[in-house]
Amino acid sequence: MRILSATIAALLIAARLPSASPFTFLPNAPSHQTTTTAKFVGKPTISEVIRTRSVSLSASEVDTETNTLTLSPIKSLDGTVTLPGSKSLSNRCLLLAALSEGNTRVENLLESDDIRYMLEALDTMKVPVEKHDPTCVTVTGQSGPINSPLGDDEVCELFLGNAGTAMRPLAAALCMGKGKFVLDGVPRMRERPIADLIDGLQQLGADVTCVEETGCPPVTINANGLKGGEASISGKMSSQFLSSLLMASPVVDGDVTISIKDELISAPYVALTIGLMKKFGVNVQIDGDMSGTPSFHIPASEKYTSPDSILVEGDASSASYFIAGAAITGGTVTVRGCGSESVQGDVAFANVMEQMGATVTWAADSITVTRDPSTKLKGVDVDCDKIPDAAMTLSVAALFAEGPTTIRNVYSWRLKETERMKAIVAECTKLGATVEEFRDYCIIHPPKDNKINDNVLIETYDDHRMAMTFSLAACGGVNVIINDPGCTAKTFPTYFEMLDGITTH
Repeated sequence: MRILSATIAALLIAARLPSASPFTFLPNAPSHQTTTTAKFVGKPTISEVIRTRSVSLSASEVDTETNTLTLSPIKSLDGTVTLPGSKSLSNRCLLLAALSEGNTRVENLLESDDIRYMLEALDTMKVPVEKHDPTCVTVTGQSGPINSPLGDDEVCELFLGNAGTAMRPLAAALCMGKGKFVLDGVPRMRERPIADLIDGLQQLGADVTCVEETGCPPVTINANGLKGGEASISGKMSSQFLSSLLMASPVVDGDVTISIKDELISAPYVALTIGLMKKFGVNVQIDGDMSGTPSFHIPASEKYTSPDSILVEGDASSASYFIAGAAITGGTVTVRGCGSESVQGDVAFANVMEQMGATVTWAADSITVTRDPSTKLKGVDVDCDKIPDAAMTLSVAALFAEGPTTIRNVYSWRLKETERMKAIVAECTKLGATVEEFRDYCIIHPPKDNKINDNVLIETYDDHRMAMTFSLAACGGVNVIINDPGCTAKTFPTYFEMLDGITTH
């Protein structure tokens, strides 16, 4: 069956399970939270997505039998987009609010799968959360660590899907309280490394383990509080491990020092974490250069205090699709919600588009991008260590450039929601590019005369950013078929609707 629509809004049905809460939205979860022996259901079809995921699919053909969305050729993108809240900031805000003294109103919260997993986890642990609307909640702080609501002997089981921004911070924070926990997720989460974080927590005295053979979840915690100490961890695989230790440290009963023993990738995300902790009253002392092997000290006197309310900044990674779309088509797009005063590193993606030939205008809370039709995009050679998520968008912009584009320092792609390096190589190749793949970088040679292959089926690998990134291939005047478009519910449920809202076909 085919459905032709201007807007097909797929609305959530919050089906209450026996132990569920108003925040139980687990589209890929089994009927109960999982343990290490969990069995997982298969990927939902698009009809199931429509029932269970808050996602909008628009202005195109949706084939419910094949679970695909056909995007018509895009002539130009023009208009203003108000960005949804940042995923990274949303889950950090929720956790810090839960650890703080006082109540915190969190506004412009991202409405997506990853945030629902965090909200569900807080509810399971009996942290009161009042939901005012889908993007605004008030969290009652616990004035310290979060303890299991089940007592000393029973295990508190948390299912966190594929949400790394929930799994890693909660794995650290729950070690600081008391109780037994098992943190688990979908099969891909069981392939995403967490051993470096576990190592750091063990150095601080935590009784916590992951699967020894893989270094991945499930994570098992037997928490009895921590007295502080020192930990030296690797920062070259993911900055989330350091961020997680930093966020948990103020609820330890003692001083904490964390040092990086090799190198720190994605340092802007750590700076984002430290800046947010400051808004909750905690000052992190930094020794050394963030681009080297810094160390971080959190005195025992530093404790979280609610800022009363906090506004989540618009998601800079999501801004990259509209910024790139304007650069590719020569339209004019303004993204609102992040700008020159943004705390997110991914706003630097706009600078990359400028290097390629776009015109970028900055304001405190917005970015406007266009391109003179007489100026062709040119291939670039960019170190994307600080913008790994937005770097994915660059891979499609590269298809429209003169000359090759080299995307460097993105080994972390291989550890994300899917093995993104191989996924990007495969899909760019389908579209007509020649791609050279290396361990931590790739070189994309655009198709001859920048002619994109028509009617290509894009495999999204259950990765939200693959779906959004490769939707821009339609800017080449071709139909693009997106497999499993509902996967965008992870961070941007309304993406296709917003894209259509500024599209001229």
